[in-house]
Amino acid sequence: MSRIDETKEFIPARIAVLTVSDTRSLAEDRSGDVLVARIEAAGHHLADRKIVQDERAEIAAQLRAWCFDPLIDVVISTGGTGLTGRDVTVEAHRDVYEKEIDAFGTIFTIVSMQKIGTSAVQSRATGGVANGTYLFALPGSPGACKDAWDEILKMQLDYRHRPCNFVEILPRLDEHHRRK
Repeated sequence: MSRIDETKEFIPARIAVLTVSDTRSLAEDRSGDVLVARIEAAGHHLADRKIVQDERAEIAAQLRAWCFDPLIDVVISTGGTGLTGRDVTVEAHRDVYEKEIDAFGTIFTIVSMQKIGTSAVQSRATGGVANGTYLFALPGSPGACKDAWDEILKMQLDYRHRPCNFVEILPRLDEHHRRK
């Protein structure tokens, strides 16, 4: 079972939050607020926060910009992961990914099943890696953001988490881009 190794020092990640919405402003962005509060409470740094329209090219462009920013380690988006015609966040993420973290969506579905039952089948949460940056797409509800953070990301973004975590391999995510 997983655990926190208190003998290790916490290493804060630099995390950007992207809300995908055609209608919300920062003042109305409850899901983004949930993520920001949890990121900061865990001891990480909020590197940036933006809202973009539910447009595939616009979402992908922002993800790419943050992936090439050396001051950002992780991007978490919220919104646009459903099944309607305007929900294109997952497709935009996959346009950017070099590698997909397949089990992220699976684990998110398991967590969601415990909260919302079979309605979890409608979520398309996803995770991946691009240019040495982690990318996670979460549904737009505050509850889904809480569940993803509290049950998955909080532990995986904690360097002290055992037996393994995302932070410890962060320096190696882009090793294929470096000269040998």
